[in-house]
Amino acid sequence: MTVEEKLKTSGLSLPPAPMPVGAYVPAVLAGKLLFTSGQLPLQDGVLRYSGKIGVDLTEKEGCEAARLCAINALAAAGSVVELSRLKRVLKVTGYVNCLPEFTAHAKVINGASELLAPLFSGGHARAAVGVASLPLGAAVELEMIIEIE
Repeated sequence: MTVEEKLKTSGLSLPPAPMPVGAYVPAVLAGKLLFTSGQLPLQDGVLRYSGKIGVDLTEKEGCEAARLCAINALAAAGSVVELSRLKRVLKVTGYVNCLPEFTAHAKVINGASELLAPLFSGGHARAAVGVASLPLGAAVELEMIIEIE
Protein backbone atom coordinates (compact mmCIF):
# COMPACT_ATOMS: atom_id res chain seq x y z
CA MET A 1 0.00 0.00 0.00
CA THR A 2 1.34 3.46 -0.91
CA VAL A 3 1.66 6.37 1.52
CA GLU A 4 -1.28 8.03 -0.20
CA GLU A 5 -3.43 4.92 0.30
CA LYS A 6 -2.36 4.64 3.95
CA LEU A 7 -3.26 8.30 4.52
CA LYS A 8 -6.73 7.74 3.05
CA THR A 9 -7.22 4.58 5.12
CA SER A 10 -6.36 6.50 8.29
CA GLY A 11 -8.78 9.31 7.34
CA LEU A 12 -6.03 11.86 6.70
CA SER A 13 -5.67 14.10 3.69
CA LEU A 14 -2.79 16.41 2.95
CA PRO A 15 -3.35 20.11 2.52
CA PRO A 16 -1.54 22.07 -0.19
CA ALA A 17 2.07 22.70 0.78
CA PRO A 18 2.24 25.73 3.09
CA MET A 19 3.60 28.88 1.51
CA PRO A 20 7.17 29.62 2.66
CA VAL A 21 7.53 32.40 5.23
CA GLY A 22 10.95 33.36 3.78
CA ALA A 23 13.17 33.09 0.71
CA TYR A 24 13.19 29.31 0.23
CA VAL A 25 11.19 26.49 -1.36
CA PRO A 26 9.09 23.92 0.58
CA ALA A 27 11.22 20.95 -0.52
CA VAL A 28 14.18 20.03 -2.71
CA LEU A 29 14.84 16.74 -4.50
CA ALA A 30 18.48 15.66 -4.87
CA GLY A 31 18.83 12.26 -6.50
CA LYS A 32 16.91 9.80 -4.33
CA LEU A 33 16.73 12.13 -1.34
CA LEU A 34 14.06 14.72 -0.68
CA PHE A 35 14.74 17.43 1.90
CA THR A 36 11.82 19.38 3.32
CA SER A 37 12.26 22.88 4.62
CA GLY A 38 11.30 23.44 8.23
CA GLN A 39 7.52 23.24 8.51
CA LEU A 40 5.49 25.09 11.12
CA PRO A 41 2.15 24.06 12.63
CA LEU A 42 0.17 26.02 10.05
CA GLN A 43 -3.38 25.10 9.16
CA ASP A 44 -5.13 26.87 6.30
CA GLY A 45 -2.33 29.45 6.31
CA VAL A 46 -2.80 30.27 10.01
CA LEU A 47 -0.32 29.43 12.78
CA ARG A 48 -2.30 27.03 14.98
CA TYR A 49 0.20 26.56 17.84
CA SER A 50 2.33 29.45 19.06
CA GLY A 51 4.32 30.12 22.20
CA LYS A 52 6.50 28.02 24.46
CA ILE A 53 5.73 24.41 25.27
CA GLY A 54 5.48 24.04 29.04
CA VAL A 55 4.51 27.70 29.47
CA ASP A 56 1.89 28.74 26.92
CA LEU A 57 1.04 25.24 25.67
CA THR A 58 0.92 21.79 27.22
CA GLU A 59 3.13 18.89 26.20
CA LYS A 60 0.04 17.30 24.58
CA GLU A 61 -0.56 20.47 22.53
CA GLY A 62 3.11 20.32 21.54
CA CYS A 63 2.57 16.77 20.26
CA GLU A 64 -0.41 17.99 18.22
CA ALA A 65 1.74 20.82 16.83
CA ALA A 66 4.47 18.32 15.85
CA ARG A 67 1.85 16.12 14.16
CA LEU A 68 0.59 19.09 12.15
CA CYS A 69 4.18 19.96 11.19
CA ALA A 70 4.66 16.38 9.92
CA ILE A 71 1.49 16.64 7.83
CA ASN A 72 2.81 19.89 6.34
CA ALA A 73 6.20 18.29 5.67
CA LEU A 74 4.49 15.48 3.76
CA ALA A 75 2.51 18.09 1.84
CA ALA A 76 5.79 19.87 1.02
CA ALA A 77 7.24 16.57 -0.20
CA GLY A 78 4.12 16.00 -2.28
CA SER A 79 4.62 19.36 -3.96
CA VAL A 80 7.87 18.04 -5.45
CA VAL A 81 7.14 14.35 -6.17
CA GLU A 82 4.16 12.02 -6.34
CA LEU A 83 3.34 10.68 -2.86
CA SER A 84 3.57 7.15 -4.26
CA ARG A 85 7.32 7.75 -4.74
CA LEU A 86 7.93 8.37 -1.02
CA LYS A 87 9.77 5.25 0.16
CA ARG A 88 10.99 5.95 3.69
CA VAL A 89 11.46 8.83 6.08
CA LEU A 90 15.15 8.67 6.93
CA LYS A 91 15.45 11.54 9.41
CA VAL A 92 13.18 13.88 11.32
CA THR A 93 14.55 16.94 13.06
CA GLY A 94 12.18 18.71 15.40
CA TYR A 95 12.66 22.05 17.13
CA VAL A 96 10.66 22.78 20.28
CA ASN A 97 10.14 26.37 21.45
CA CYS A 98 10.62 26.09 25.23
CA LEU A 99 12.42 27.34 28.32
CA PRO A 100 15.81 25.83 29.26
CA GLU A 101 14.17 23.89 32.11
CA PHE A 102 11.90 21.96 29.71
CA THR A 103 13.31 18.50 28.96
CA ALA A 104 10.47 16.58 27.25
CA HIS A 105 11.50 17.53 23.70
CA ALA A 106 11.47 13.89 22.59
CA LYS A 107 7.90 13.40 23.85
CA VAL A 108 6.74 16.47 21.89
CA ILE A 109 8.34 15.30 18.63
CA ASN A 110 6.76 11.86 19.18
CA GLY A 111 3.62 13.55 17.81
CA ALA A 112 5.31 13.56 14.40
CA SER A 113 6.98 10.15 14.70
CA GLU A 114 3.73 8.46 15.74
CA LEU A 115 1.99 9.91 12.68
CA LEU A 116 4.79 8.74 10.36
CA ALA A 117 5.33 5.22 11.78
CA PRO A 118 2.24 3.57 10.25
CA LEU A 119 2.83 5.32 6.91
CA PHE A 120 6.44 4.20 6.38
CA SER A 121 8.27 1.00 7.26
CA GLY A 122 11.74 0.88 8.74
CA GLY A 123 11.55 3.70 11.28
CA HIS A 124 13.56 6.91 11.09
CA ALA A 125 16.47 8.61 12.78
CA ARG A 126 15.53 11.69 14.76
CA ALA A 127 16.69 14.73 16.69
CA ALA A 128 14.53 16.76 19.08
CA VAL A 129 16.05 20.11 19.99
CA GLY A 130 14.91 22.78 22.42
CA VAL A 131 15.21 26.36 21.17
CA ALA A 132 14.53 29.84 22.56
CA SER A 133 12.32 30.93 19.65
CA LEU A 134 11.03 29.89 16.23
CA PRO A 135 9.74 31.78 13.15
CA LEU A 136 6.40 33.53 13.70
CA GLY A 137 6.51 32.48 17.36
CA ALA A 138 5.69 28.88 16.43
CA ALA A 139 5.72 26.25 19.16
CA VAL A 140 7.34 23.56 16.96
CA GLU A 141 9.19 23.35 13.64
CA LEU A 142 9.96 20.11 11.81
CA GLU A 143 12.05 19.05 8.82
CA MET A 144 12.51 15.68 7.15
CA ILE A 145 14.82 13.80 4.85
CA ILE A 146 12.86 11.26 2.78
CA GLU A 147 14.12 8.48 0.50
CA ILE A 148 12.44 8.43 -2.92
CA GLU A 149 11.69 5.40 -5.13
